Amino acid sequence: MTDYSALDTLWVLLAAGLVFFMQAGFAMVEAGFTRAKNAGNIIMKNLMDFTVGSLIYWILGFSLMFGVSNAGLVGGVNFLSTGLYDHLGLTIPKEAFLIFQTVFCATAATIVSGAMAERTKFKSYLLYSFVISAVIYPIAGHWIWGGGWLSDLGFHDFAGSTVVHSLGGWAALTGAWILGPRLGKYGKDGSIHPIKGHNLTLGALGVFILWFGWFGFNGGSTLEADAVSMSHIFVTTNLAAAMGAVMAMTLSWTRYGKPDVSITLNGALAGLVGITAGTDIVSPLGAVCIGGIAGLVVVLAIEVLDQKLKVDDPVGAVSVHGICGAVGTLAVGIFATDGGLLYGGGVQLLLIQLTGVAAIALWTFATTFALFKAIDVTIGLRVSNEEEVLGLDLKEHGTESYADFEPKVLLDTIQ
Repeated sequence: MTDYSALDTLWVLLAAGLVFFMQAGFAMVEAGFTRAKNAGNIIMKNLMDFTVGSLIYWILGFSLMFGVSNAGLVGGVNFLSTGLYDHLGLTIPKEAFLIFQTVFCATAATIVSGAMAERTKFKSYLLYSFVISAVIYPIAGHWIWGGGWLSDLGFHDFAGSTVVHSLGGWAALTGAWILGPRLGKYGKDGSIHPIKGHNLTLGALGVFILWFGWFGFNGGSTLEADAVSMSHIFVTTNLAAAMGAVMAMTLSWTRYGKPDVSITLNGALAGLVGITAGTDIVSPLGAVCIGGIAGLVVVLAIEVLDQKLKVDDPVGAVSVHGICGAVGTLAVGIFATDGGLLYGGGVQLLLIQLTGVAAIALWTFATTFALFKAIDVTIGLRVSNEEEVLGLDLKEHGTESYADFEPKVLLDTIQ
């Protein structure tokens, strides 16, 4: 019997619980930043992408990601996650590693729901969640974390700025582009009509939950209870988030005349996404720089996508996860204390990081474009105009998230 470390196992399981709780954070952010008539639909999508993803990742995805590598492209298939996986050299049981990786898979899948919110068929979203958890995410993950070709190249993505966040962000961009904007978002003359979310308080709660869970997301990726590395990762993670919020607030204040609440909240998330790739190998000062850059980038990215490209992303998922994930991954090549450009390492690591970012982007765009197009021409991707106007809670699920606030209910009560 393998001699596993109880302390390592306990830490990884605790971290897995923290990352699982991030699903609640995503649900609150997405529900708060969208309209009340779709809140229940948002909750269902965040619940079901985790449940569907958990099952198919256990059945197939885990082995594609971490099975013995075939030419550095994909792991060998072991259905139901059978097999020993001794080649991974784990100090924790396979089941502990499986649940930790399962919650990461769920994170990649759930990013998409925010960008495609308020207009996507529920059954179509379930099918997408199944495919990304079964194939798209695991194969990309194998390239980086499973002993694949990017790993052999020296690509560094410690906790998933690219393999989790950028992959989810690029999938979100593809889906939002194919789906088209929400009704009334853009005028025929090109004018932009902001569609405000119904509850900033929920959105803020979601960000705080995500920030809390991120300590497990990054810290747990050590896969061992190493006091020094865990402490360092907690510090760099927190500093990047803090600076991301400060810089996003400052830029929004400068450009719009007032410090924007939703943009500041997204700035914190941008800092967290940005630091995830290099949280283990950058200094605290480097983390502040990365978080600050991500906080600025997210504001500009939201503007470009919304105003120039006319991509309707209700929660800013593409900017936060896709673009800031790529920026943070590239920043490793600059700020890594061993091999980074600013530390005398030259451009080699930066070029390797660029290769990895480009490879995952191309893989995700190609596979998700084919997937969303296939869904669109078979069962349909978008709800009808009537369903969108009335709300997906009512038309997709036969319920209302805030039934007590309906004017007709209040009137009936008074009479």
